[in-house]
Amino acid sequence: ISMSNETYVPRLAVALVHYPILDREKKIVATNVTNFDIHDIARASRVYGVENYFIIHPMREQLMFVDRILDHWRTGQGSKFNPYRKNALGPVRTAESVEKALKEWAVEGALVIATHARPVEGAKSYTFSELRNLMIEKKPVFLIWGTGFGLTEEFMRSCDGVLESIRGAPPDDFRHLSVRSAASICLDRLMGPW
Repeated sequence: ISMSNETYVPRLAVALVHYPILDREKKIVATNVTNFDIHDIARASRVYGVENYFIIHPMREQLMFVDRILDHWRTGQGSKFNPYRKNALGPVRTAESVEKALKEWAVEGALVIATHARPVEGAKSYTFSELRNLMIEKKPVFLIWGTGFGLTEEFMRSCDGVLESIRGAPPDDFRHLSVRSAASICLDRLMGPW
């Protein structure tokens, strides 16, 4: 984002949360971490200047799975095989909760913003333009995506706000993107050079 003669990169960290998540029957569950989510969101994060990409899961075994993958690509055979992947995975971190991730990121005054495919009643809503403008004005943001069938409404209402939904094309406004696709669209709208 260009400002006068200098380039300012807004402070942004992102998180992929695996609990508390709704399943198709609206039950609260913990979803499994997937290899695709680790790699694809890391690559998009690296492209758009994200400081940290946190994969959040309360179960140590799931975080150990992520750590094994990261070790392979950062220091193991994968680092020699594909240096681009090593670079892209640089911002990836693991945490057991959003609170622990925020503590590790250690940026004071960050807005914690959730995302969802539909509006959330009782939560402050931000448009992409509003949030981008706040970021340009040097407000740090911690942006959260959910897995499964989305974050619980209670969790989203506990955040500072919810980002507007990515809408489908008319007439049916179909909304069923993978979290990887949604993350790329969000990052481009918030951090892209347009």
